[in-house]
Amino acid sequence: MKITQRIVSFLPELSDAEIKAQIQNAFNQGWSLSVEYTDDPHPRNTFWEMWGNPMFDIKDAAGIMFEVTACRKAHGDQYIKINAFDSTLGFETQRMSFIVNRPKDEPGFGIVRQEVQGRSIRYTVHSYATDKPSGRRY
Repeated sequence: MKITQRIVSFLPELSDAEIKAQIQNAFNQGWSLSVEYTDDPHPRNTFWEMWGNPMFDIKDAAGIMFEVTACRKAHGDQYIKINAFDSTLGFETQRMSFIVNRPKDEPGFGIVRQEVQGRSIRYTVHSYATDKPSGRRY
């Protein structure tokens, strides 16, 4: 199962040249970038680990690709994404985010059904990745 989150997630995997083109597009818009990684890709998990510091001062796609490559070497068995932020409104607004690395085996998600008060039924999405402790999921 392929995790689909954010833009370009339904397309085939992006090559490094295509990733670099997306980075350049973000720079052309005046956006700043960051690189993040996680082993829990749940759609509501917005707290991925940041790779290094936010890269507000880097304005070269090769510099971001250098950081992506370094993150892949350190966390190649996890999900890695690039985020682009726009500060033109006076605060950081996320304008773009896409996955640039994923583990070889993606465990996927399941639906958990829970009966609650009366005859109501509540459904929750469960990430199979969280069945193991952090650091041993892949």
